Amino acid sequence: MTRMTAKTAIVCADELKSELAGSRPPVLLDVRWQLGGPDQRPAYEAGHLPGAVYVDLDRELAGPAGSGGRHPLPDPEAFGAVMRRAGVSADVPVVVYDGGQGWAAARAWWLLRWTGHPDVRVLDGGLTGWTSAGGDVTADRVPPEEGDFKPTPGCVELLDADGAAARARAGILLDARAGERYRGEVEPIDPVGGHIPGAVSAPTTENVGPDGRFLPAEALRARFDALGASDGTQVGVYCGSGVSGAHEVLALEVAGIAAGLYAGSWSQWSADPDRPVATGPLPL
Repeated sequence: MTRMTAKTAIVCADELKSELAGSRPPVLLDVRWQLGGPDQRPAYEAGHLPGAVYVDLDRELAGPAGSGGRHPLPDPEAFGAVMRRAGVSADVPVVVYDGGQGWAAARAWWLLRWTGHPDVRVLDGGLTGWTSAGGDVTADRVPPEEGDFKPTPGCVELLDADGAAARARAGILLDARAGERYRGEVEPIDPVGGHIPGAVSAPTTENVGPDGRFLPAEALRARFDALGASDGTQVGVYCGSGVSGAHEVLALEVAGIAAGLYAGSWSQWSADPDRPVATGPLPL
């Protein structure tokens, strides 16, 4: 299993500018997305990082909704074909970005790492961070050369429902959703409110500052340590459908902590009436 490192997890706008001007520029993927919102392709077409290729999360970074949840993993071969059309090759760095929230970019990052790409990072702060740093955007679209990336699934840890339950018992399982969804006070999307028994509430939104950029690694380490997740602990993450959970895995990576992702997440867990559901805060 490939060990991801904080050095290759994120890149700031100024660093990316330098790399794009160098002799080995990264492939850029624009994965702007809004949960329940409109298609973001028009926003991409109106302005994006020069050379970036748009990838649709719902259609290309997920399979059809069903027993695997609302955003199950895509078929690896289909995902590989999407990446090759976007110009992704095994020996060329990749940088992914979204509108600034980071969830969709982290989903693409995680999928590429899971399928074996050795050098993929998320643009910290997304498009907002890029333009705030004076980065150029363009409406021009230049078709990329076909890449050669061939997916090899299993290069980072993927948890299924049973694995997530076991992680909650024998390690630490972080629930990346908002606290009120974890406690079961509200559930706007899935059929049942609450959380996987033994999971700890750890909202993804608390991993970033007001500007959407990740907190410093030291601050993230302190946060996760207080939650019981530290290097050497078996850590798992889930969310609603495997999108914001990928962002939490990325935050853990920045902090130097490896974690597995339960991609089916609450949308898969809560759809099975035989699986237990806990509500309220975690007992002390």
